[in-house]
Amino acid sequence: MKFLIADDHELFLQGLEFILHKEYPQTEIVLAKNYTEIFSVLEAQKDFDLILTDLAMPGADWLEAIERIHKICPDVPIVIISAVFEREILQKTYDLGVSGYVSKAFPNSLIIGAINLVLAGGVYIPPEILQMSENSPSEKVQKLLKNLNQPQVKSDKSLTPRQTEVLHCMAEGMSNKQIAYKLNVSEGTVKIHITLLMRTLEVTNRTAAVRKAVQYGLLKDGE
Repeated sequence: MKFLIADDHELFLQGLEFILHKEYPQTEIVLAKNYTEIFSVLEAQKDFDLILTDLAMPGADWLEAIERIHKICPDVPIVIISAVFEREILQKTYDLGVSGYVSKAFPNSLIIGAINLVLAGGVYIPPEILQMSENSPSEKVQKLLKNLNQPQVKSDKSLTPRQTEVLHCMAEGMSNKQIAYKLNVSEGTVKIHITLLMRTLEVTNRTAAVRKAVQYGLLKDGE
């Protein structure tokens, strides 16, 4: 897998990098210290499986920045990790299409759990957003709350570059172990990608995934 993580506090950024490397040892992690660096990175590479970013950083207004990141990489899930934890801001980020919002005060295990949920195709919603009482949730948030226990699946049947690589390996009849070896990732990572692409294609087994991928033009017949 490949992550882009961003935070303007170097100590926190390095700590987050350490935690993620420990949890996902085969993952490539690219660092950015502000929005300017994020956009510079995304100009050169877009094949990320996850973008994990602080909210209030130099280089751009957070609202415009998150919108721009989402437009540049519409198929890459974005998770916000921030010390700012106001319900109005949380709601707005979900309106923009983020896949999760976690507080820097959360324990590591909760942050990793949220990331795992997002990588598996779900949307992580913190309990705080469920406690909105002063203002009614927006239509977008209401929909997310209604489907809280249901993974959010992309309707356009698009896959990330890494998922496409895994799909090609599946089409060749490779086992998870063989795929992991070829792509230089862990078997656990392969399982996450397979789970996500199966949910995207709305299938329950590998054979059906390959057949559906051919139907959608994601694979050529006989490839």
